[in-house]
Amino acid sequence: MLRPRIIPCLLVHSGGLVKTVRFGSPKYVGDPINAVRIFNEKEVDELTVLDIDATVQRKEPDYKMIANLAAECRMPLCYGGGVHTVEQVQTIISLGVEKVALSAAAVHTPALISDAAERVGSQSIVVVMDVKRAGLLRRHEVFICNGTKATGLDPVTFARHVEALGAGEVVVNAIERDGAMQGYDLDLIARVRDAVSLPMTVMGGAGSLADIQGLISRFGIIGAAAGSFFVFKGKYRAVLINYPQQVEKDALIAAAHTGGSA
Repeated sequence: MLRPRIIPCLLVHSGGLVKTVRFGSPKYVGDPINAVRIFNEKEVDELTVLDIDATVQRKEPDYKMIANLAAECRMPLCYGGGVHTVEQVQTIISLGVEKVALSAAAVHTPALISDAAERVGSQSIVVVMDVKRAGLLRRHEVFICNGTKATGLDPVTFARHVEALGAGEVVVNAIERDGAMQGYDLDLIARVRDAVSLPMTVMGGAGSLADIQGLISRFGIIGAAAGSFFVFKGKYRAVLINYPQQVEKDALIAAAHTGGSA
């Protein structure tokens, strides 16, 4: 039976685990491998690891790090960062990673989506759309390279395009909500959700279990990803890796389906 997924998202910068606010001001929060071990103990649904240096620095994916993460990880793992060829996708999958995330490469070389899906299966190809409002009309636009480069692409149109090319999942990341912990951009999510039938994960803004419950209540089977919420605790944002226990997740999902409170 399909269920909503609650997904921690870890950002790797200079070899360490960091958390950003609106894609800036990275704060060191620990060692990626240690974080994976803790999330193993907490039996998370899925884990996403994004190397935020690789693409902007034009580096190859760090295969040693990826192999170490995959060897340690006891849940489905999605990796993104520095991937721009089918061969890189295949290598990462061969290391034990279930999904490979494409962002800038999906914009610059859309055929990579089809080629990679044919090589490793569409279920392993995830397209990440980093989105924020831009221009005089403040319309949503897809950005790349850690939110520094505008593409001119409308996220709805782009989501339809990557679905047609064979992507197995689309991730919508609201840049302006990143690290703010003030709730998901539900209007943006609704626009993309209505446009495609792909599995969908969203991130940017989760600050409480109520935010995740509200997301699931409105959209049903969806991936609810978060960074700050799973690594910080309290108003002073002390570093403390956390994740709801199974009984809490079950209650949250049940409440979301009934419209009640967990």
